[in-house]
Amino acid sequence: MAVTVIGPGVGTEGAARKAPPSGKWQAARRAILREPRRIVGAVIVAVFVLMAVVGPWLYPHRLAANANAIYAAPSLAHPLGTDFEGTDVLALLLIGARYVLVSAAIAGAIAVVLGAAVGLVAGYLAGVTDWSLSRITDFALTIPQYPLLVVLAAVVRFTSPVLIGVLLGVTSWAGLARAVRSQAFSLRERPYIEASRSLGLSTSHVIVREMLPNIAPYVAMNLLVSVIGAIYAETGLFFLGVLPTSNVSNWGAMLNLAVFSAGAIGSTQAVAYLLSPLIAILLLTLGIVFVLDAVDEFFNPRLRA
Repeated sequence: MAVTVIGPGVGTEGAARKAPPSGKWQAARRAILREPRRIVGAVIVAVFVLMAVVGPWLYPHRLAANANAIYAAPSLAHPLGTDFEGTDVLALLLIGARYVLVSAAIAGAIAVVLGAAVGLVAGYLAGVTDWSLSRITDFALTIPQYPLLVVLAAVVRFTSPVLIGVLLGVTSWAGLARAVRSQAFSLRERPYIEASRSLGLSTSHVIVREMLPNIAPYVAMNLLVSVIGAIYAETGLFFLGVLPTSNVSNWGAMLNLAVFSAGAIGSTQAVAYLLSPLIAILLLTLGIVFVLDAVDEFFNPRLRA
């Protein structure tokens, strides 16, 4: 799938602000309905969001271990079977969906907000401000994310999805900041930006009301990309045992326990326990990628044409 991101200067100035809300909804609906894969992606994402919201309320009693139902085969009582402790796998999957989506959404939002804010301020103000923020961005880019998380995990016990989302977000904003800064340098020379400055409009007004709408396509698409990256990062950290797997309902923790505690690699009894979180991660990321294609068309007038 080819994703075309348009930046400022190709006819998008003010487009996001001029379109009425009803027109935006119609354009978004048309972008999703134009291709079957986008509809599939939207449905997949909606199902996982519903799982995260409703799932823990549907299966609270299924998390209790049952020694008489260890590695039970899939059935009406246990649609995905049970794990090595007799816990319902579907219940673990549903409850783990909330943990994964909450932390990924928080991480993506923080990364996008920080990256866009730093990039816009540096590109618009230039001078000493740009130099200072660029050095901070360069420093953030040189910090390896995974080794840092390993070190922090040895000091702080990360169990809350909010805390993990914040940690992932504040360590992954620098790349977006660098890209937004480049676009902001181009935008600040546009006639309508110079006119805004000559009218005496505040810096915050120019950045938020004049410049931000023109990089909205890039920011929106990076939000979804950041969410995908956060999903892989957190499940990977749980799988490697960097983050604690005890008393945590997370797909990465399920993979860790399936491989290292349940012997899923060498036992056919634990296949459902191993494949369930893997398939869930695959489907969720696939759905987001399909929605990303619709977002690209929604913001790109050339594709809509």
